[in-house]
Amino acid sequence: MIRIAHANDAAAVHAIYVPAITDSAITFETELPGIEAMRQRILTRLQHYPWLVWEEHGEVLAYAYATRFRERAAYDWIAETSIYVHADARRRGIARTLYGVLLEAMRLQGINQAVGVITMPGEVSVALHEAMGFTSAGLWRKAGYKLGQWWDVGVWQKELQEPANPPVPLPSFSSLLESAALQKLLQQTGR
Repeated sequence: MIRIAHANDAAAVHAIYVPAITDSAITFETELPGIEAMRQRILTRLQHYPWLVWEEHGEVLAYAYATRFRERAAYDWIAETSIYVHADARRRGIARTLYGVLLEAMRLQGINQAVGVITMPGEVSVALHEAMGFTSAGLWRKAGYKLGQWWDVGVWQKELQEPANPPVPLPSFSSLLESAALQKLLQQTGR
């Protein structure tokens, strides 16, 4: 089942995230945030953007969320996305399904553009983003240093909907939690 994350998911989310920090350059975060910090991340981001989890038999196997792309107000209608899947749950279609629901939730919120930022070469992430309709939007060379080397970062972009001109203010995600459209989206993806 896909559902909106809550504070009690922090330990499971942290456990999924740990190998990305300690064993890879998928994320440039280098210090484990801890469960309480993860709980605060979930609660803080949910005020403004969607954070979803994939749960089976009471266990969180994956999570995906959106976050602010840049601080300037002109960027309000674009958001960066992230998705992490537990190692034991990969290659089952979870990432595509969960990511698709995240993108639709972002569209319902009024977000026009989704941006995926991928540590290169990132073949699996590139394949996922391209399968979801993202296109390459550029490369930041030697953008981050981790695990003893410099890494390039690719940027992938997807238009979720045609932007209004002028745009309407973006509602917070928390204001949409009880909306019929969001509830219908989550119900359609129940397993």
